Amino acid sequence: MLGADWALPRYEQRPYVYSNLAASRDGRMSFALPGFDKSSVVTEANPHDRWLMALLRARADAVLMGDTTVKIEKGILATAEHVCDYDAAAWAALRTHEGRAPAPLMVILSYDCALETSEACFQRADAHVVLATTRHGIERANALRGRARIDAHQLGVDAVDLRALVRLLHAQYGVRSLLCEGGPRVMGGMFAAKLIDEEFLTYCPVIVGASHEQPRPSYVEGVAFSPHNAPQSRIQTLRRAGDFLFLHTRMSYS
Repeated sequence: MLGADWALPRYEQRPYVYSNLAASRDGRMSFALPGFDKSSVVTEANPHDRWLMALLRARADAVLMGDTTVKIEKGILATAEHVCDYDAAAWAALRTHEGRAPAPLMVILSYDCALETSEACFQRADAHVVLATTRHGIERANALRGRARIDAHQLGVDAVDLRALVRLLHAQYGVRSLLCEGGPRVMGGMFAAKLIDEEFLTYCPVIVGASHEQPRPSYVEGVAFSPHNAPQSRIQTLRRAGDFLFLHTRMSYS
């Protein structure tokens, strides 16, 4: 699914950032229906997609996701073996070979930190979670307790400053490679901040659609680019496995 020369460059001030999401043929991320809101409904838990997701996590020092993803994907963890356990030994060997910690740092982006301590990521004694929030969420973030190590950072007044976040991850936590797993508003913010360097996108064969009565999230939400400042996606590879398409691009910004 990847070119043999997929390298992760090192930057001096921030991590190299790559994203990984899956979308329907019409660019929707979820059916957004009770009991059918998980991304695995769109991907049909495709084994090729899950293997790729695990590989991308295995090469990440940290994994970034929004709090909505944490709430919807019950029991979510940021590790490679969580999505592809049969290759757990290979993922561990890859992390050791590349000099990474046994598990990536889990970074959760949240406006208000209205999260439950019962979430799996907070209850793993070997987990390390960073909460990036605003003035509206820092009190809740500081109050969260679990078996995991939990660090809370206020990085904005009414929105998290994403550039400040990636600089903090680089300087304070030694993050050199950051995987962004969305969701759509996180992706919108990261594209607007010109922080996504590479993109991995799985196109699934299903058509999801949307209507006024049933809105469904698209790949990017919360930001509207103009024709003069729209990010460009430059294709590196395009692979096929059955009816699923696996796109790998590099981003460029005006």
